[in-house]
Amino acid sequence: MPDLMSILTWIILGAVAGWLANIVVNKGSGSLVTNIVVGIIGAFLGGWLFSQFGSGAEVTGFNMMSVLVAFVGAVVLLVILRLLSR
Repeated sequence: MPDLMSILTWIILGAVAGWLANIVVNKGSGSLVTNIVVGIIGAFLGGWLFSQFGSGAEVTGFNMMSVLVAFVGAVVLLVILRLLSR
């Protein structure tokens, strides 16, 4: 079972990555809850995408590489959602 610090790290990482992705893709900030959810799902998606391309990048805590991986995944997620909603 994850400890409280791990959960808080995922929430903060998700909020930052989701917020940045919303600014890039939607030209807005979105709600805090939406940013957290998009960022956390983006972290999983980004980790999977980076592993498919043979990169050693992964989400390992709150650091710049983890934010980058989550951000890339969140951008991909938002672009896919935007394409599906049209």
